Amino acid sequence: MEWQIEHLESLPQYSHKLLETFPNTRVFSFICEVGAGKTTFIQSLCKQLGVTSAVTSPTFALVNEYPYTDAASGLPQSVYHLDLYRLRSIEEALEIGVEDYLYSQKYCFVEWPELIEPLLPEDTVRIHFEILSDKQRKMLFL
Repeated sequence: MEWQIEHLESLPQYSHKLLETFPNTRVFSFICEVGAGKTTFIQSLCKQLGVTSAVTSPTFALVNEYPYTDAASGLPQSVYHLDLYRLRSIEEALEIGVEDYLYSQKYCFVEWPELIEPLLPEDTVRIHFEILSDKQRKMLFL
């Protein structure tokens, strides 16, 4: 499957579509080059879920947790946002407890997942962003 995003203004439409297309999936990995829009798309996903706090790349913290209230149940939830760019080994990922996040049954958005590929749940949705122009992206689902 592939989607083409024509304008950055349409990100909310595509983040809504992603959550609607994969209603039972909780782990999404984003594979692409620097500047392709991973964090911007994750910000849009978090907003769709109801996160009201600022969503920023956890490049130095490695993991950010964002609280929100589930619209259907009214219960408090969390989203985990992982940026694994700085990790050098799968052992480092295990040391920070990456499996606890991946298997928490909470939304988990992973940037730079290549290093932990063997640890990702079987039902992880793998998304590759391809830069088409300054404002256009292609999303390929692997």
